[in-house]
Amino acid sequence: MFGVGDYVVRKSYNKDILFRITYLAPNQIAKLRGISYRIEADAPLADLELADGMRFTNEENNIMEKVQQVVARIIEERQSLKKGKNPRFEKTGTVLHIDGDAFYLNLCLKYYHSLDIPVIGEHVHEAEQPKKIRYLLEKYSPDILVLTGHDSLNKHCKNLLDVNEYRNSSYFIESVKRARAYRGDLVIFAGACQSFFEGILAAGADFAASPNRVLIHALDPVFIVEKVAHCPFYKVLPIEEALENTITKFNGLGGYEIVGKCRKGGPVVENSSQKGIVEDKKLNIEELTEEEIEKELKKPLFKDTKQDFEKRLQQYIGNTMPI
Repeated sequence: MFGVGDYVVRKSYNKDILFRITYLAPNQIAKLRGISYRIEADAPLADLELADGMRFTNEENNIMEKVQQVVARIIEERQSLKKGKNPRFEKTGTVLHIDGDAFYLNLCLKYYHSLDIPVIGEHVHEAEQPKKIRYLLEKYSPDILVLTGHDSLNKHCKNLLDVNEYRNSSYFIESVKRARAYRGDLVIFAGACQSFFEGILAAGADFAASPNRVLIHALDPVFIVEKVAHCPFYKVLPIEEALENTITKFNGLGGYEIVGKCRKGGPVVENSSQKGIVEDKKLNIEELTEEEIEKELKKPLFKDTKQDFEKRLQQYIGNTMPI
């Protein structure tokens, strides 16, 4: 009835989240991965229902509509800020996004590109992230680091402040410690669904999940990063503003105020190759008037100034003759 790759919902949870089956065990238990939320779960096949043709539940569909509206608004606001101003270029913070899940990594990369954020993506399982973080930081030298993937809190948790109650929080904490030791001014987001929020912040992260131990949306890190990357380097970004466009906001995310990573500059130089096209255009003498021919004859054959010409001539003759 069910197969790997099928889209399903859980009846016992009121069909709240859409999942994809990643593994079917012989004991009639399926391993599931959320489509829009960073969640992995096990469920008996009897509790599952096929979601034929569905890509999101009604709740998730509403959220994705909000995501599209947020992206459109961000792009529109940026364009309106540039209207009527002299063209300028800007250098936004470069992002290294390390993700324990390739599916979510690709989803995030799509939105980074839509929001014009320079990003490098690396798929690294959570347990391997502490081992590879130093190498990846040295390789890419990012301004902003995202460490995420999957996490969860033990079902019968007795102490929220015990790192052993969490599936992958210890790996995020160790990765943050090593990243912070490597570079003090690196902006770091770390964590996933139900992560040990206090422990990750104490390790040195600027932003973390999940203060209320809730599920976070797959795109939450992207919307935090967008705020940091486009905030001017001289401006303090309040935590309220950093979380403004996220889905789970203060339920799933938190952190500190920081300074931004964007630098603006100028001037924007015209394309010199286009200038060359005009200057190097071949003349058709038969189409020129006598006046135009006279102007062309008066143009210098070389672009050197008199001083440049004299200097080159001196170098050529070895300074043996006065000019």
